Amino acid sequence: MPKVVVGVSGGMGGLGALHRAAAEARLRRVELCAVLAWQAPDGGPGSRTSCGVPVQVLCRSAAADRLREVLDAAFGAGAPAFPVTGLTVRGTAGAALVDVACDPDDLLVVGAGPRGPLRRLLRPSVARYVLAHAACPVLTVPPSPLRAAYEAARRRNSWRLPLDVRELA
Repeated sequence: MPKVVVGVSGGMGGLGALHRAAAEARLRRVELCAVLAWQAPDGGPGSRTSCGVPVQVLCRSAAADRLREVLDAAFGAGAPAFPVTGLTVRGTAGAALVDVACDPDDLLVVGAGPRGPLRRLLRPSVARYVLAHAACPVLTVPPSPLRAAYEAARRRNSWRLPLDVRELA
């Protein structure tokens, strides 16, 4: 059965992608599957720096709690008019999304944020990975135009620069 799969992380871009995926699921009258990928710190089982089972259980529990928070923030107290499934998957975000959206009739929705050269070097793009490996159509959601204004205000506040009243007009 086809579904709309969306990657969520709790960031501003993920929330925009979640709302767009919800609109697509409502339009297509299919299930919405929100996926939050998680990784245990210091490697996995069998690696030299593998953490113990209790740490992995805590990480899985924290991921499930985070997914609940994101879905509550996106949809509020009321349940949406279509079925919503939350899924936490251990692994990288791109691989987890591609594994969940394995049916060619699925739709995979990801947020595509602004990425400078340094960020691209430090953290690979989930959207690029998904576009290269998905077996179904992929919808990338651009960041909100308000995001740039938010980032500028955040930078100004962190540098404790005064607010210019002309910016409010």
